[in-house]
Amino acid sequence: MQILAVADIHGRPERLGLIRGTLAEHAVDALVVAGDLCRWFRRPAALLEELQQLCIPVLAIRGNSDPRRLEDLFASYPGIHSLHLKSVAWEGVSFVGAGGTLPLPFASRLGWSERIIEETLCRLLTPQSVLVVHPPPRGVLDRAGGRFHAGCRAVRRVIAACRPQLVLCGHIHEDPGVVTLGDSVVVNCTLGRGRGALVELADGQRPRVRLL
Repeated sequence: MQILAVADIHGRPERLGLIRGTLAEHAVDALVVAGDLCRWFRRPAALLEELQQLCIPVLAIRGNSDPRRLEDLFASYPGIHSLHLKSVAWEGVSFVGAGGTLPLPFASRLGWSERIIEETLCRLLTPQSVLVVHPPPRGVLDRAGGRFHAGCRAVRRVIAACRPQLVLCGHIHEDPGVVTLGDSVVVNCTLGRGRGALVELADGQRPRVRLL
């Protein structure tokens, strides 16, 4: 299974164009969007319509610039699947996500009820799962402005406890990349200063990641 992983579209036409170009060049089974689909709460339905027209399954979560009503809007588009606090099986792979982020100075939180979100994720995740969250784990691909760590401690705790095979995130535009954290491959697939990532998933094999 090959997925295209992106984050931080922010409703920008040029970033949607990057996605279309990648899908035209590569055989991709699903598009995973790790939050911030919209541009500061503007026209979420129009953005979802654009994603629906890609004619490929889209697995997505909200980010900090996405309105809460986006969760309800997902249900109106049969090709778009919300991962928020649920496990969605796609071609034999379990995708688990948590949408929403509270950006704080030099740190990020999954939400006001962060402990409940953390506990829910730990119930859903296995070492074979793909975890999709908006903020990166604290200390990993999370340097804001190239200087300050702004990742999420709760995400790092979840990774340490559950050891998912792959973690897809974004939020910190300045620090795209791939890092191994324990048994997990962490990918900041932001379109802010990156072009996303192609990820190949196969039973019994470590995820193979190609940054674009």
